[in-house]
Amino acid sequence: MKRSTILLILVLIWTVPTLASHSHIIETQHPQKPVDSTPAVLFCQFIPSIAEQFIGMPVLVGGRPEQTGSTDNSWLFYSIYAGAATKAGLIYKTFMPMDLLLDNTHSIKADDVQNGDLIVLNNDLAAMVYQVDPSGRMHFVYASKKRGEVITFNSDNLVYHAYWLEHFKGFFRINEDMLKPARPK
Repeated sequence: MKRSTILLILVLIWTVPTLASHSHIIETQHPQKPVDSTPAVLFCQFIPSIAEQFIGMPVLVGGRPEQTGSTDNSWLFYSIYAGAATKAGLIYKTFMPMDLLLDNTHSIKADDVQNGDLIVLNNDLAAMVYQVDPSGRMHFVYASKKRGEVITFNSDNLVYHAYWLEHFKGFFRINEDMLKPARPK
């Protein structure tokens, strides 16, 4: 090898890890800020960061994340909605068991799905769409009794096509009256 090629390789070996280690610092110095400031849009923008906090949490029927360190789907969705609402300057109505929560939603079209919407199966099992990529790929979160923890999957995943779409009831969004402005302090 030529000396210049060897020098280039050595420089790359040294700089790439160094630059990669600095990228985390750069990211943390400039946290992602929501683009729009309306409370409803902010609510949707805060869903991903709130939802990701629960991934891997143990599943227990009736588990309340803040009290027991475990959750079920009803408490998972409540915790995500309430957390995102608080960060957006809103109040989420109240905790509701899954059947009552689903009674307070309305059907939406697949091409209208946004963060916080639910995919619901014929047996009323639901997962929350916690993030929609610019490409349209959806990321879901739910409390899996079978796996015993809160898990995620996306719309490119085989389980999405083989199970969720096979038993698909529809996409749903919580009704507007589930969120209200927080009272000024």
